[in-house]
Amino acid sequence: MEWLKGLFVEHSVIQSVILISLVSAIGLLLGRIRVWGISLGVTFVFFVGILAGHLGFTLDPMVLNYAESFGLILFVYALGLQVGPGFFSSFGKSGIKLNMLAMLVVFAGSLMTIVFHWTTGVSLPDMVGILSGAVTNTPALGAAQQTVKQIGDPAYDAADLALGCAVTYPLGVVGVIIALIVIRKVMSSSIFFKKEDIDVRKKTVIVGFQVTNPGVFGKTVMETARSSSTRFVISRLWRDGKVAIPTSDTVLEKGDRLLVISTEGDIDSLSMLIGEKDTIDWNRENIDWDAIDSRLESHRIVVTKPEINGKKLGSLRLRNNYGINITRIHRSGVVLLPTPDLVLQLGDRITVVGEGAAIANVEKVLGNVVKDLDEPNLVMVFIGMVLGLLLGSIPFVIPGMSFPVKLGLAGGPIVMGILIGAFGPRIHMVTYTTVSANLMLRGLGLSMYLACLGLDAGVHFFETVFRPEGLLWIGLGFAITFVPVVLVAFIAIKVMRVDYGSVAGMLCGSMSNPMALNYANSTIDGDKPSVAYATVYPLTMFVRVILAQVILMVFLG
Repeated sequence: MEWLKGLFVEHSVIQSVILISLVSAIGLLLGRIRVWGISLGVTFVFFVGILAGHLGFTLDPMVLNYAESFGLILFVYALGLQVGPGFFSSFGKSGIKLNMLAMLVVFAGSLMTIVFHWTTGVSLPDMVGILSGAVTNTPALGAAQQTVKQIGDPAYDAADLALGCAVTYPLGVVGVIIALIVIRKVMSSSIFFKKEDIDVRKKTVIVGFQVTNPGVFGKTVMETARSSSTRFVISRLWRDGKVAIPTSDTVLEKGDRLLVISTEGDIDSLSMLIGEKDTIDWNRENIDWDAIDSRLESHRIVVTKPEINGKKLGSLRLRNNYGINITRIHRSGVVLLPTPDLVLQLGDRITVVGEGAAIANVEKVLGNVVKDLDEPNLVMVFIGMVLGLLLGSIPFVIPGMSFPVKLGLAGGPIVMGILIGAFGPRIHMVTYTTVSANLMLRGLGLSMYLACLGLDAGVHFFETVFRPEGLLWIGLGFAITFVPVVLVAFIAIKVMRVDYGSVAGMLCGSMSNPMALNYANSTIDGDKPSVAYATVYPLTMFVRVILAQVILMVFLG
């Protein structure tokens, strides 16, 4: 049986694969267990890794570093690809607001670190290590270690920072999740978490109107649209008991009934523009659109032709050429309003209304061959990661600092993933991956990263935790995790009226906590947490890396 024992304890490629796979599998299985309706999910992989490391299971240091780094790169790049299409559109006023709140979390934690150093006597390098673990930011830890080495004071050891990070990291992960639970439980039952605070005004909806405003009698659809800043699409028009698809040249008459697609926040404006809103709920799921009129059909067509990728919807002139109307476009779980300047991407699902023969012609233009999308474009995945690592390696010189700062392994790939996901289609770059493929890449990368991180931290974890200073470190780290998150959440929800999904994603991003994001995504519908996470993550991660170095250089240098 020596050969079997050797597979688990003797360093080799096979041993590394077996150990990482077992830790990941056991952690993922335990992550399915729910206690009081709560599951930590993939976070359990980290705890199983700590236990395995404590029991004496180790990996070759080079293999450990490679697997941990590659897992992190894969996860953050896939996350960037997912949120890239909606990243910059979300970075208007709401994006600036989210980043301001995230910066408040960052500076509050950094201030607490300095205060704890002064009041508890814990050395500043140890406190920076505790901070890095409390906010689960390993790039900041690496930057701080480099700073300690450059300062060259023999009283401080860069290895101590890593131990402080390892001790506080578990509660750093769990602390954000606990904070999210507390925020939701406490504020959902108070005046600070009203349902109307949730941002639904941009949700795409279908509404019926009757033309009663004399101001639009005799005007064409195009003239009516140009007279208002509100964006909308008229999908059907009823006149004299007959339904038709209106074109831009269709003249509106008194008594016409229109079926309009717009955003929920623009319903009142459209009512003033067009006329009386009807009482039919056109947004319920069980509507048989084909039964509304036997002559017209409603089909969903998938964009699968690469040459359509990156083109504006208006440039295809589908309505004029084929007599159809496009009512909605589904992309990554989000319903988009089909405006002429909307840039199409591979994988977009377009709802088309028209006669059967016309819809068949539109299918030929857009593709609608779903099997063409089953195989993700892995070429762009690998090229994107290479470009992300190159970006992360660029040194940024900060005046007054003795060495440059870099985005690193985490910052570079997520920024590049966002850029490629957002702008790739505009230069006809095929970046589409199916939802399942993206989830697989993210899950695989995150599991590898957590397994290796746990195995590395578990070696000296328990012996440090159960020393008096270890317990103090844990308490300080949990305070740095919990207090800024709850404080800023209170401000965001009560004062600034930000919806809970965006607040949760912002808090996870400001704490560099993908495990908490995974929990938020599992409890909140839609992709608001992921979009908010990606909105604040690049800036907060970069600022944390800088602050870790600045704190040490100012107070030790």
